[in-house]
Amino acid sequence: MAMDVGGKGKGPQPNINITPLVDVVLVLLIIFMVVTPLLTKHFSTRVPEAPDPAPPPAEEGADDAIVVSLDAGGAVTLNSANVALPTLTSKLGEVFRTRTERIVFFDADDDALFGDAVDVLDATRAGGAEQIAIATESIRSRI
Repeated sequence: MAMDVGGKGKGPQPNINITPLVDVVLVLLIIFMVVTPLLTKHFSTRVPEAPDPAPPPAEEGADDAIVVSLDAGGAVTLNSANVALPTLTSKLGEVFRTRTERIVFFDADDDALFGDAVDVLDATRAGGAEQIAIATESIRSRI
């Protein structure tokens, strides 16, 4: 570094110190070098496929669905046949003897008592149902 010690009427000479500038640039370079590999990582996701616009063809034996219904008065029906609640377990046992799948669809009227619905579901499970599908739309008109 050169230094001027006065004389000849010149004022102070400006001198830029670039050492702090180089330090800041090197720190930023290190930060970007550390952060850049983290930005390239990605997460793999699995998006479900869109459903087919056409309904799937009906499977063979789809008409053989077991539907247990409960109306507002507490009457229980098994595939359109009125059944007393105490005999529902034995009737389902007879139906399940010839079937490999033990799926029952349960349909309850909106005005049915919750306790009655629980009793019917308990009797259905005791009758041998492995899966009970609760219908969200009324299926009585389809039977």
